[in-house]
Amino acid sequence: MQVEARIIINSNPNLKKYLKEHSTWYKYLNRDVRFLKKMEEEMKKEYKLTTEDRIEKIGESINLVSNLLSVLK
Repeated sequence: MQVEARIIINSNPNLKKYLKEHSTWYKYLNRDVRFLKKMEEEMKKEYKLTTEDRIEKIGESINLVSNLLSVLK
């Protein structure tokens, strides 16, 4: 694996954890560093770190607070 890919993976704990859990990515990263972007996308989908997931989480939090306030009235 190229040095730049190792630096990126070691700087991001989520990527490092994902790579340990899905070791088949080592094969792809050894072939081409461009697979790092694809791996990062897959990691974000699995760990629910995408923008859509964050917006959904905020919506659920707002809904929870609104339900709590309606119960307290």
